[in-house]
This record gives sequence, C-alpha cells and structure tokens, in this order.
Amino acid sequence: MQVEILGNTQSAAKQANALVITTKEAVARVWVYSPTVIRVNISKNTDVADTSFAVIQKPADAIDYKETGDHIEVTTSALKLSIQKSPLRFNFYTADGKELSQDDNRFGVNWQGTRVVNYRKLYKDERFIGLGEKTGDLDRRGSSYTNWNSDVPDHGPKSDPLYETFPFFVGMHSGLTYGLFFDNTHKSYFDFGATTDHQMSWFGADAGDMNYYFFGAQNVADIIKDYTWLTGRMEMPPLWTLGYQQCRWSYMSAQEILDIAKTFRDHNIPADVMYCDIDYMDHYKIFTWNHQTFPDPKSFIDKLKSMGFRLVTIVDPGIKVEPGYKQYDEGVAKNYFATYPNGEKFVGEVWPGRCHFPDFFRDDVRQWWGASFTALTEPGVEGFWNDMNEPAAWGQNIPWMVKFGNYYIPEVRNVYGMEMARATYEGTKKILGNKRPFVLTRAAYSGTQRYSAVWTGDNSAYDAHMLLGQRMVNSLGITGMSLVGVDIGGFSGDPTPELMVRWNSLGVYTPMFRNHAMQGTKMREPWRWGEVNEKIIKKDIEQRYKLLPYLYSSFYQSHQTGLPVSRTLAINYTQDTMIYNPSYQNQFLFGDGLLVAPVISTEHTVSVYLPQGEWYRVSSSQHYDGGHTYTVDAPLNDLPVFAKGGAIIPMQNVIQNTNEKGDGILEINVWYGKEASHFVYYEDDGSSYDYQHGTYHKREISFDPNHAHITFGAAEGSMTSKYSRIKLVLHGFNGRMKNFKVNGHAVSGTDAVEFENSGKVITIAY
Repeated sequence: MQVEILGNTQSAAKQANALVITTKEAVARVWVYSPTVIRVNISKNTDVADTSFAVIQKPADAIDYKETGDHIEVTTSALKLSIQKSPLRFNFYTADGKELSQDDNRFGVNWQGTRVVNYRKLYKDERFIGLGEKTGDLDRRGSSYTNWNSDVPDHGPKSDPLYETFPFFVGMHSGLTYGLFFDNTHKSYFDFGATTDHQMSWFGADAGDMNYYFFGAQNVADIIKDYTWLTGRMEMPPLWTLGYQQCRWSYMSAQEILDIAKTFRDHNIPADVMYCDIDYMDHYKIFTWNHQTFPDPKSFIDKLKSMGFRLVTIVDPGIKVEPGYKQYDEGVAKNYFATYPNGEKFVGEVWPGRCHFPDFFRDDVRQWWGASFTALTEPGVEGFWNDMNEPAAWGQNIPWMVKFGNYYIPEVRNVYGMEMARATYEGTKKILGNKRPFVLTRAAYSGTQRYSAVWTGDNSAYDAHMLLGQRMVNSLGITGMSLVGVDIGGFSGDPTPELMVRWNSLGVYTPMFRNHAMQGTKMREPWRWGEVNEKIIKKDIEQRYKLLPYLYSSFYQSHQTGLPVSRTLAINYTQDTMIYNPSYQNQFLFGDGLLVAPVISTEHTVSVYLPQGEWYRVSSSQHYDGGHTYTVDAPLNDLPVFAKGGAIIPMQNVIQNTNEKGDGILEINVWYGKEASHFVYYEDDGSSYDYQHGTYHKREISFDPNHAHITFGAAEGSMTSKYSRIKLVLHGFNGRMKNFKVNGHAVSGTDAVEFENSGKVITIAY
C-alpha cells in the first residue's frame, strides 16, 4: 500500500475564522480556540459536517496570521504556530520562540489507504504522560498504545487496549510543556518513540481526519484546565457517592443485600452504597426486576434508605430479543437498534442471550432509553451502573459493517459507551428533577466527565494490579476524569487478608471507594477477614468519612478547574525526574495537601520520595525535608500518607453515612510550612442542583507563616454551613505559637491545649 505524504501548499486564505490551506493531497484548516489552544484539522473530505463528541467550545471569531515566502505564522499571546509551506508542516512554539513540538519534516502527516498518521519530532529528554486508562509506566516514553474499547476481563499489567479511550497526552522536554488531543473516534494509535530509533513519536487512526488540538500552557495543571475547558468538566457529585460502596457479582436477593447493610450498621462500619449486579433482573432483561428474589423493589429500597444506604443498579446495552418484553417491542417498532447495511437488525449474544443494541447516536433513542429508567427510579434507585458498553458481546468481534444510524461501528466503537452514559445521565437527570443522579460507566471517550464516573474494569487480586490501578486512576485524572475508582480487592481471584487490608487502606484515597468482586470468589465485606483485620479496615473507612469535607471541597476544585482529586506527582512536580522513577511513580497527591505512597501487601517498610518542600507523616506528625528519599515504616494499619507543609485539611468526626448530620464540629488541620497557603472550603446540600443557583457555603482559609496568621475569609453563597464550631488543629507549630492570630485575634496560651500528640487545638465559633 502506497504512502501518501502531505505535500506542498497550493493556496492559503482566511475563510471566516479559520486559516485554510490546500495541497494536492488534502485541505488543512487552523482555528484558534484560546491563547493557549490551537486546532489543526487535515482532511481529505471537507464535505463531512465538522462535529465532535468531545468538544463543547467554539473557536474564536478571528485568527491572526502573517504570510512570508516560506512560512505562515499564526500567533496568539501565548503561542506561535509556524507553518512551513513546502512541504506543509506544523511547528509549535511559545510566544517567545521556544520550540514546543514539530512535525517530522520528512513524513509529517501521511496516509496509507484510509489510515492517517502524524509523525512528530522526538526530543532527547522528552517524556509523555496521559492517555487515561492505560497500563505501563507513568512516563509513556518508549511505549505504544491502541485505542479500541474492549471487554478485557483478564487483563494484566501490560494489556492493551482496555475499556476506555482518552486520546490526550502531555509532552514535556527542555523545561517546557505542551498537550495534544487527537479528536478522532476511529481505532487509534500512539507511539511515544517505541519503534522509531528515538527520532519520532507518532499518532494516527484507521480512518477519519488528522484532527488535533494543541495546548501550549506552560505547566501541566493549566494544560488540564484548558483541556477540560474544551471538553467539559464534571458536575458536583452526589455526596453519598464519596462514601464507602459495597458491591458484588452478585448479591442474589433483596434480603441478602438488606442483611449485608444491617451488618454494616451492627458493626458500626460506615457505608453509603449497596449495588445490584445483573442478577436482580428478570433473566437479565434491562429495566426489569426478578420478582422471585426482589419481590417488592420499593419496600426493599425504602428499608435500605432507612438504614442510610442508596442503591446502584447495573444496566447493560443489550436488549433481549423477546416479543412481549417492553423495551424490545418498542425498539423494534421504532427502529431504535443497530442494523446491518441491508436494514436487518444486528444480533449479538450477551447475558440475556440474543440481543439488539440501541443506537445511542440518535437523540430519540437516547430519550427513549433515558425515559425507561422509571422502572428503576420509581422504586427509589439513584445510581446507574453502565456496563458491557464497549459494546461487549460474546466473541468480542462485532462485524464492522454493523451500523448505528449514519455510522459504521469502526468509526464509533470508541464513543459508544460515552453516548450510552450520556443517555443514562440525561434521562435520569430529567426523571429525578432536582436530584443529582450517579452514573458509572465502564467504556468512555474524552468528554465523558460531563456525564459519568468511570472505573478501571475487571482487575485482579494481586499486588501488581493494585499498583497498576492507582497509576490508572492518576492517569485518568489527567484526562478530566476525577470521580474514578477501581474494584477494591480485585474483581477476579481471591486476595490474601493482607492484600485486602492494604487495598482498602489505599481505597480511602481513591476518589470512588468501591469494594467489588466476581461470583465464585471469597466474600469481601469488611468483617470477613478476622477480628484484627476488621478493626484495621473499619479504622481506615472511618478515616475516609473524617476526610469527606476535604474530599468534597477537592471535588469542587475539579468541578471548577478540571484538576483531578487523585493527582500524579507529574502535575505539581513536572520537572522532578525522581517522580518518574518506577520505584516512586505510584505516589500521588490526594487533593492539594496530601501525598499517598502505595505499598504492596507483603512489605512493611517502603522507600518514599518526598518532593521539594516540607512534609509530615499524618499518623505521627514526624517532619521530613523534601527532595529526599526515606525508608519509612508501612505496617498494614498505617499506609504512608504525608501532609505538605502549609496544607489545610478540613475534617469531621466519624459518621456512619452521609445522611447523618454529625456533631457540628469542623476540624481544620493546618500543617506548618514556610510558605503561605490557602484552601477553598466548600459545601452544599450534597444532592440537588441548587448549588448552581448560589445555594452553597464557600470560604477561603489562608495560612500566613510570616505573620503567624490564619484567616477564615468571608462566607460566599446563601447556604448556612452544617457546622457551627471550628476545631483548629495546628501541626508542627511547636515554638511558633507566640503572637499567633486567627482572623486578627491573638490566641493566648490559655486558649490552646495539647491535642493528642500532633499539635495544638483551638475551638472557635464558625
């Protein structure tokens, strides 16, 4: 098959708000979206409508460029795109001329048949992070990946592809940063210098346009903010979704679930969520209940709610072929299902047997699907778990000629799960009115954060999978997915008690904290592991509930800026080479102020790298200077977690579920540091959309070590806080209490008392 390389410019002109360049091979268009975001589209077929499943922003109204004999320069206040005319190549620089990324001058953009690829210069010290749910190291340099959403139940630490597609990465070299989002839903490929003698990186797809967005902000956090501005940011999650979640394939009856829920309460182990996997349905038919084992769904869910639990139920896309089944009859009558080119309905086998698959790319189908959730919402379900939506069918290989509306499956397989999640979100949001639904999806594409949470699919019960899962959570955070989880304990296989304890302790610092396992494995509830281990698991789950004020505020930051809750250290310490070392690449920040160091279950000490700054072991308040490695104790009952100097961590006393009002005390922990810091504390009702209309409580808390001053800023929003008192806990302030002030008022020695072993405590009215 011949290689066709993008050749010389024939013409260049401004058309509306785009620069349009023609060559013999294709038409290139350039738009400016913001000073730090430029889009390049190179297409052989410009008659096709310019649409995107991911992008929600429009380009700027104008584009500034100047043309010389050999080049065209597109400029913004932050970026310069230097376009070489012959051959046509696209080279990006900072506004002051520092080289960010260039086409490989030999090969640039080229085609082999319909496959389109962009080869780019690879810099000697260049690193890459991103692509979302991918195996391998934090630094993608030397690796290659494929995006083709797939059901991979037995995947390992090197498997690829997996369930989700996020064709967005960040490149770093020479002290510079850039981002690139390849918005093409076909099967796509990324090679970060794995096979090119360290000369080139490349990305491409089986068909479609070479269509990418280039991000030029000069730090990773701002690139993530720009990317999530472009593709959307998450709504505030329901507060109950941040509590502990208990799941299994399957709890087989309503009574079994009620018994499990009651045991949580009897053991005083906090929890908020129970799940129904596929066996709650009538022969796996979506939007039905098995009336033998779940005879009265409403009464069952009411009993759960009386104990402070919400219910999440699974839904798959496959609609059973069965005349008389409501969703089948409606879908057939209105032609809502995927077809072959001759109009014959596609049939694939999944859990119910022979199934049709809804065409979620049509508005009317999404509306029909969304309205069907009344079968679940009327009894009281508030969470909706979208599974098997790669789409999965037994045998895995849906014929490429299967059509979804105007698309054949090779073009939209990677976005099918996202559109299902969208249909679920839009439908349940409409049904629930002013109540936030919880949507969880296994398959996803860029932009899914607007509709849904994700988890990392069917993992396994061994230590390497626990560490891999954390890297995946951190990598998904780069792509705007903040509400992310793994199956705590591993979906398949049986964890040792030590692994279960260790993984649960890491779950405390996983944005979505869900314990899940497959049929045939050991039961995984916290009390199944012996009295000693149950105490450790309970203590750690209690720590999660203590941290909810901090966690919810961190999700507000995600909602506002796109920055994730679980953050690879590459976001904050991009140029620190130590964080890419495989020994330390699993470490991450949890919100602004906490650093977590995952540890395998068989080790009771671990080498930890603490970046520049001051750090304190949360469990002991031991002080560490940053920029060094330390061997620290890591017993099963004390996962290494460190607070950054200057960290402000709001906490509360233990509650059993998020419905509980609590004791009205908000504990503000401040860890001494040499530099000033601040934290935006946020709360709302945790369930409605009233926060979008000003009904929330927000204030900035600041720490100024130079003036020994902590300031609680004025409250914003119309909501009264649920906390009436502040317990101010000061860590590492030994000898620094003289002349200390809170909101301008001096704190005398009699106002401060010893608080356990970690510092000083002051109680004030809030």
